[in-house]
Formats: sequence, structure tokens, C-alpha cells
Amino acid sequence: MRKSPGKKPTEHNGSGQLRIIGGEWRSRQFSFPMAQGLRPTPNRVRETLFNWLAPYVEGAHVLDCFTGSGALFLEALSRGASSALALDSNSNAVASLRQILATLKCSNGQVLQANALQYLESQPATPYDLLFLDPPFGQDLLAPACALLEEKGWLAKDAWIYTESETAPSTLAMPGNWRLHREQKAGQVYYALWQRGAAQGQ
Repeated sequence: MRKSPGKKPTEHNGSGQLRIIGGEWRSRQFSFPMAQGLRPTPNRVRETLFNWLAPYVEGAHVLDCFTGSGALFLEALSRGASSALALDSNSNAVASLRQILATLKCSNGQVLQANALQYLESQPATPYDLLFLDPPFGQDLLAPACALLEEKGWLAKDAWIYTESETAPSTLAMPGNWRLHREQKAGQVYYALWQRGAAQGQ
């Protein structure tokens, strides 16, 4: 969850504040370390997203490739995801999320310090049902991540994929078998939910 242009997360002594908005941990609040480019998904966008995903979160296996504050990762676990893996290259973000999981006594969430593209390229793939892709803007990370997810076997047959981008979903180079399900714009950030279909030849 990276920083959107013109909008900063609430800060308290160098930390941002995160509130879980639904599920088992509803209304629990946590601090997370601020970092360059951090852009937590706003509460109202998270609420809309998880309304879209309501029939699919419980029991899902979740992968959050650029977790940042961990807002989407924690929200999915709170709402009944069977397991969730979060990736981030920032050691402070990773340590903070691990502490939050310990505070919540959550054993089905895992946080790894990793470069997402390298991880998707090199690690043995496990199919996930629900994926969050909210990379830092301006670094050309979204399209390569999506291609790796499709090519390397990280997606369940009917997986749902959420993306945040600085350009409209129609301009994104998504795999040809992904269908745009929902989209909206908040400020200068585009939010979209995609569903995977069968790849050509399958």
C-alpha cells in the first residue's frame, strides 16, 4: 500500500495508523512505520473492495505481493481467509506486521521480507485464490508481477486479483485471460478487481 499523490496517511510520531474495518478484529487499531512511497489503501476503498469480495474471502488462500502497511493482508485474515502470505522489501514494515500478527495471536498469516518479482520468479509456486497487487508507483512493477503470477502458476483457476495503479485499468497490460470485474477511482489512484479465466489452450 503505497502513498497516493496528494494524500498522506494519518501520522503519529512518525507512524501511520491502521484500523481494521471488518471481521474478527473489526475496529482494532495498529501503528505501522512510515516509509517513502507508502500508500495505505483508504478505509472507504477497503470497505468497497471487501464488499465486492464478500462471497470469496472466507477460506481463501491470499497473497499480498507489496504489502506495505499490511492493511489488505490483515483485513483478509480478519474476514476469515484460511491463510495469507505478505511480501515486502522493507524490513521495518515486515517487523511491524509480524508484531501485529503476534499481538492478534494469528497463526495463519506469514510475512516475508522479499523482493516480490524475484520471489515470484524463483520460488516454487502455490496457487492462491485472492491476490493483492499494490506496488509503488513509477517503478513498472505491476505488469511484470501480473505476468509472473500467470506464467509461474501462482493463481488458482478462478482467482481474484486486486490492483492499484496510477493509470486506468483499460491501459494496463494484463494477461489476456483476466476479466475486469469492477473498477473505481479515488483521487489519482485507480482501483480494480480482476478475475482469472482459463488461459488459451487450457
